[in-house]
Amino acid sequence: MTADPLEPLRDAPERSALILDVDGTLAPIVAGPELAEVPGSTRTELSRLVGRYLLVACVSGRPGAEAQQLVGVEGIRYIGNHGLELDPRAEDLAGRIASFRTSIRREVEDKGLTLSYHFREVGDESAARKELEAVAQRARDEGLIARWGRKVLEIRPEIDADKGTAVRALLGESGATRGLYAGDDATDLDAFAGLAVADLEHFVRVAVASDEAPRELLEAADLVVGGPSELARLLARL
Repeated sequence: MTADPLEPLRDAPERSALILDVDGTLAPIVAGPELAEVPGSTRTELSRLVGRYLLVACVSGRPGAEAQQLVGVEGIRYIGNHGLELDPRAEDLAGRIASFRTSIRREVEDKGLTLSYHFREVGDESAARKELEAVAQRARDEGLIARWGRKVLEIRPEIDADKGTAVRALLGESGATRGLYAGDDATDLDAFAGLAVADLEHFVRVAVASDEAPRELLEAADLVVGGPSELARLLARL
């Protein structure tokens, strides 16, 4: 790693890929996902980067179309549902998720291929998490994956697809030899791992810190920024 890890990316933008999470990374975390916004200044930087770099992509837990609407920048490649949208079995997998959703009588953010049970802004987070432990166990019993994130329980199919496989696919498609990934939550550890095994000549893992950020993410990062606004300042250096 050089004194400035970003320098090799700046020096060869035509060979570099910038891959970014959305919620908590580009858009500050808010009370509900429907309230999220990407600041205009961040959009301006992203538009500039699209014109300069080989690839700018967003890999989000949201559906890809929803991530595209939220970020709102043309020229970015959007991959949703933590990379599950790239799986050729996506339609069949969505049916399994729909079946599980209807079996649980609880408010949920339905993303088609994944379900997100949020417990941010509830009266008693401890009690809400305890109730969701039962949902998580039921999902595991049905052969699904239950994974905890920032005030959310995510349910997804048990297949070999995650943000790491999405990162590797994007790098392979683009032919990039240098790359950066930025994220803020546990699922972004998969993306960090994907970046590290992609046989790149240089890569940078950026953790977006918060009180809720997993310790493992911060420890695995090459750079740590203090939130989405600080990430935007980092993007301005590219």
